[in-house]
Formats: sequence, structure tokens, C-alpha cells
Amino acid sequence: MSRNRIQIVGLGPGPFDQLTLGAWQALQTAPCVLLRTDRHPCVTEVRAGLRADALVQSCDDLYESHAEFDDVYAAIVERVLALAAAHETVVYAVPGHPAVGEATTPRIRAAAAAAGFAVELIGGLSFVEPSFAAVGIDPMDGGQVIDAMIMARQHHPMVDVNLPLLLAQVYARWLASDVKLTLLNAYPADHAVTVVTAAGSPQQRLVTLPLAELDHGDHFDHLTSVYVPPLPPHSSFTALQELVAHLRAPEGCPWDREQTLESLRGDLLDECAELLEAIDAEADGSDESAAICEELGDVLLSAVMMTQIATEEGRFQMGDAVRGIVTKLIRRHPHVFGDVSVSGVDHVLANWDVIKAQEKAEQGVTRGPLDGIPPALPALQKARKLQSKAAKAGLLDRAALAQSEPAVAALFGGAADEARFGAVLWQVVALAHAHDVDAEDALRSYAVRFRRDAV
Repeated sequence: MSRNRIQIVGLGPGPFDQLTLGAWQALQTAPCVLLRTDRHPCVTEVRAGLRADALVQSCDDLYESHAEFDDVYAAIVERVLALAAAHETVVYAVPGHPAVGEATTPRIRAAAAAAGFAVELIGGLSFVEPSFAAVGIDPMDGGQVIDAMIMARQHHPMVDVNLPLLLAQVYARWLASDVKLTLLNAYPADHAVTVVTAAGSPQQRLVTLPLAELDHGDHFDHLTSVYVPPLPPHSSFTALQELVAHLRAPEGCPWDREQTLESLRGDLLDECAELLEAIDAEADGSDESAAICEELGDVLLSAVMMTQIATEEGRFQMGDAVRGIVTKLIRRHPHVFGDVSVSGVDHVLANWDVIKAQEKAEQGVTRGPLDGIPPALPALQKARKLQSKAAKAGLLDRAALAQSEPAVAALFGGAADEARFGAVLWQVVALAHAHDVDAEDALRSYAVRFRRDAV
């Protein structure tokens, strides 16, 4: 191991008096100091207190000569290591704390290890504490801190909306705009957020405004964060999980504690049916958003309750179910997450079937062309799926089937809208009832016979 060392020193978030004693001592005695940027409130006083013979440089020129941040960071690492090779000790000074929101720190550590240089971190006050303090929040109550660049790349904020959120380094208006679009997928447009600039310094400024107007001003620089307060209680998915786990706990509800996966099957079907009914109620042009929202919540409750039961039985947890479906969706969308090109929806569906078949083959599952249709599906939906699979497998000509009974086809008189089909099906149900036949059972039985005979 070389005797050369790199000290990564935190300058704190703002004024000189927030510099730690250890950081100041390291700076005062260093023969070589590299500042990540001169654009920091305490740099003028720091420069004045350095050794007269110290070599002092900054990396601001690298930001100007490179368009991408990754290229800037790579250039900074290269400069740090070059100075470390020429000097026994190099102090690399960064804003805040070197281990909080500082992308160059892990890169320097990795490169220094490969070069045989020692690395020492000398902490400073980060932007986190003064930023939360500025808005009156104790981060120990569940505060979340995320780099704004990470949030901007997301389509839905991957946070708990029932906890305080601090978005760091919102340094430009365009970044604030991208962040806003992501947040609007989980927070209402009128949700009040606070732009925090130069937290903890005499220049500290707070601007509170609706989320929809976050990017309307020019109050953004390298010392800017955005505080997003939590939504009202019980608004997050984790809040629902906690409530269901509580209901299933020894001190919870006797009815909820008695439920099993089997006992909840009927409830799940009922809730799905009520959701569909709420959606169908919009056919007359009315807005059923409140009803649809409520019924979606009931469906979600059924799924969470079933997952909680599985968790208690040691089968799987919510993370397993979510990870499974997310992984599956990524795998089945290579045209979105891979390099596959598609010509349209039909091409997407064809790829989907191929990928599903590959998955089953890898799992050692052999399926027939008509397998994979849940037995509990309503008869009409079961018949539709069965006809679709049979047509794909060449076992059924749906166009010919539609004309196989001319008298039935003639009922529509060339009109094939949803209302006409509904009226005919309504009459068929009445006709079946007149003959003491359950139309649902009749169609289900016919579908079972077709599946048995087709293969």
C-alpha cells in the first residue's frame, strides 16, 4: 500500500461556521487541496486559511468542458488520482458530507483502492439536517431523501407518500419540471411543496407553492432542495398493509383472523364484479369515479389480505408477489426494456405468447393449446378465451363459427354494436330460464365439452 492518501473532506452545506473542526484542520495542513467547486458559501474563507505554499485547484472547469455528469465525475476522479500520485496527501473538498449525495466519493474510493492509495473520509454537516430543520421536520419520524435526478428518471415516485420527502440538488428549472411530472402521478396538483434554498445559512429562503407550479419560478441552484409533505394519513400502500396486518394480529378483528385463502375466494370475485359494475355504470355518460375508486380499494384490500395470510403461513410476502410481477412484465416487454422492435399491437401479443411458452418450458411445464384458462372465470369470459386459444391453435375458425347458425346471425341484421349483442344475450337468458336451464351453467358445460373434444 502506497503512503499516499486522499482525504475527502466535507465543507458542510453553507457558511464557514458550519465547517467541522476536523475538516478545517485537514484543509489547513494539506499541501494540495482540490475543490469540487468554488461555488460554495464558505470557499472564500477556506481559501484564505490554507497554507501559503499549498497547491489549490477546483473542478469547475470540468463541468464546463463535459456535457454529461458521468464524464464530469470520471474526469474528477482522474484529476484526484493524478494529484494523489504527485503528493503524499491530497484533500478533495466537497459540499456537505462526502458520503451524502456525493457521486464522486464511491468512484474515488474504488479507483484509489485499485491504485493502492489510502482514502479517508472527514465528515461535514450535510444538507439533510438543515433542510429538514428549515421546514420543521424531524427526519427520525420517517424522512425520505432522494436525489432529484433519480426522481426525474422515474414515471411514478418510488416513495412512501405518507412520509416526509426531501428531494436534493434540484439545481435547474428543467429538473424541477421533470420532478414535478413524476410527483403528479402520486400527489394532487394542489399539494403544497416547499422550495428550500441555502438551508442553514443566512441566505436561507423558503418558497411554498402548489406542486403544479413547482417549475414556474427561477429559484433553483446547486443549494436548492424541495420538501414534499406527506399526504393525509392512510394514503399509502404500506398503510393498507399495516392495517391488514393489525386486523389479523392477536389484538385484531375475530372475523379477519378467521379468514383463509379459500374463504376469501368468493369475496374477491364479488369485489371484482362490483368494480366492473361501477365501470359499466359510466355507459350512460355519468362520472362514476368515486364508485370506481372505492371498488378498486376493495379489490386491493382482498389482494393485500390474501398476501398477509400467505405471509403468516410462511408461503411468501408482498415483496415476493410484487417482485414476481414486475420481473415478469419487464421480461415480457423486451420492446420497452430491451432491444426488440415491434410493428404494432399484434406483434406485441405474438411476442408475449412466445415468451410465455419459453417461461413454461424453462419451468418444465408442458401445456396443451387450450390450457391456462382459470376454471372460475364467468362462462362468457371463459368461452371467449377458449375460442381465442383454439383459433390460435388452428382448432377453431371463429369467422365460420359466427355464421354457423344463420338464424342466430340474422338476429343482428348487420348491426354488431354492444347494445344489440346485450339485448340478444338478455333474451337468451330469458329463453333458458323458460326452459328451466341456467344459461351460465349451460355455456360453461358446453365450453368444457369443447375443450375435451377439441384435443
